[in-house]
Amino acid sequence: MIYYFSGTGNSYAAAKTLAEGLGEDLMDIAIAVQDENYAHTLAEGEKLGFVFPVYAWAPPKVVTDFVKNLELYYSGDPYIFAVCTCGASAGKTMDTFEKALEENGLALDSGFSLVMPDNCITLFEVDSDEEVAEKFEKADKTLKNILRAIQLGWSDFFRVKKGKFSGILSGVVSPVFAMSAMKTKPFYVTDACISCGLCEQICTSGCIEMTTGRPVWTEDTCHMCLACINRCPAKAIQYGKKTEKRGRYVHPIYQTKEIGE
Repeated sequence: MIYYFSGTGNSYAAAKTLAEGLGEDLMDIAIAVQDENYAHTLAEGEKLGFVFPVYAWAPPKVVTDFVKNLELYYSGDPYIFAVCTCGASAGKTMDTFEKALEENGLALDSGFSLVMPDNCITLFEVDSDEEVAEKFEKADKTLKNILRAIQLGWSDFFRVKKGKFSGILSGVVSPVFAMSAMKTKPFYVTDACISCGLCEQICTSGCIEMTTGRPVWTEDTCHMCLACINRCPAKAIQYGKKTEKRGRYVHPIYQTKEIGE
């Protein structure tokens, strides 16, 4: 089983590739949380994986909370791996994730980071088409190596690009981000809205409701996956004023992915 969390498709694409290569099933963490589906029984020889994005040099809180509440049934010693997707570096994301596993009595056998195009348009401009293509090319090669390592069952094996100042970024910047940058108040919708309702359907935190044909954020905070703003077909959703002039990023696998797939 591979559990994944994804807003704009990077982690879903990686998880899907790994699932196909390993012959494992996929489960969306956001859906599992909404359905309160925390229990899973591992078959003999079944590997357990987690694929998720890096948010401000840490795993999304929804991912660590899910891991801590996971009800896992198994015999023997299951092989557990994790892959975090990031725009440049992961900081101590994998260390934080490993601690969450340990709180549930589980041990991480291997962990990897995978550089993918950045989607954090609330802070930065998206990568250029050339940068996206280059990152995809490198990611494909890296993912093949990750798949090989998992297939061979390499234990105590970690390949994570932490980057410079990882301790400060994950220990100081990340908590500040969690407290201040996950507010929904800055979200707003322009007159370009076509009332398609896509944002409501894809919201990973379930905090968007269509009211009189317009999206309304019903909670003070969200997962900040940025699925709504990046995947809006009319570019009608904004976050503050800076996103108005910035591009949008959606992985090709989500550009054709059907809702509920």
